[in-house]
Amino acid sequence: MPDQLPPHYVQLVWEATHKSFWRRQALHSFLRRCGIEEPFLATWTQEESKRDFLNRLFPRLESSEAGIRRINALADSLVEQRTFPDLEGWDESARMKEEAHRAVAALKLYRSKQTEKVAEERSRTESRKRVAELREQQFRKQQDLSKLQERLNSLASQQGTSKGGYAFQDWFYDLVAYFEIQHRRPYKTEGREIDGSVTVGDTTYLVELKFQNDPVGGPDVDVFRRKVESKADNTMGIMVSMSGYTGPAENAASGEKSPILLTDYQHLYAVLGGALKLQELISRIRQSASQTGRAFRRLDELT
Repeated sequence: MPDQLPPHYVQLVWEATHKSFWRRQALHSFLRRCGIEEPFLATWTQEESKRDFLNRLFPRLESSEAGIRRINALADSLVEQRTFPDLEGWDESARMKEEAHRAVAALKLYRSKQTEKVAEERSRTESRKRVAELREQQFRKQQDLSKLQERLNSLASQQGTSKGGYAFQDWFYDLVAYFEIQHRRPYKTEGREIDGSVTVGDTTYLVELKFQNDPVGGPDVDVFRRKVESKADNTMGIMVSMSGYTGPAENAASGEKSPILLTDYQHLYAVLGGALKLQELISRIRQSASQTGRAFRRLDELT
């Protein structure tokens, strides 16, 4: 077994790689130029996120001397970056580039402090331990679903408050980011408050988040529907209510050519439980709405 790289160093390379690229093709091209073998790159399916693919790639690289050289090649290229072309032009470009700069700076600082070769830092006995530490570190580092569920549970005492509403906004977009869905966080346009947007497939959905104690009523749905219908033709809306909806609210969102989809706490907890991905949930609700004209479907009614 080859001598292993320090877990912290590999994690920094992982972070800088993940943060520097948004488009799958851009990351694919970067990895290929750094020597990652084409047959392995070809195993990256459309269903697998960048995070999951990198979590498969790095342990594989660590298992051989050639793979360790590839990790160092990745690090060499990453620290040379001054700009991040692949992060330009997105709604969250400023945030994405800031995170990428921080990740690259941390990697560069670590490398500058190294005085000995990685291969001499650990014995073969410690190597197996370090591989396990790296995997555990990566698991803790990424914002996994169990932690997101714990965060949502902890917000229960703040439901119905202004503070809780803002915390729920932050939580929701951390969930969106976990699934690597293109999004824009809350913003104002023409004096109107928009709780942000997500883009799934070719459709952009305005988001309306409700973290109140009572079920959402028809008037709130009507207001949100007017917001959505004032935008481009392909724009739809997703309302997320932790307390569900009244019958009139469901009726107000439903009907022929309705642009509104309704979700509640059951849908969110199904995603947090790993039953389906967030983008899959949205697609299923839209498909059901197209088939039935109903904007809200219980979890057990979604096929």
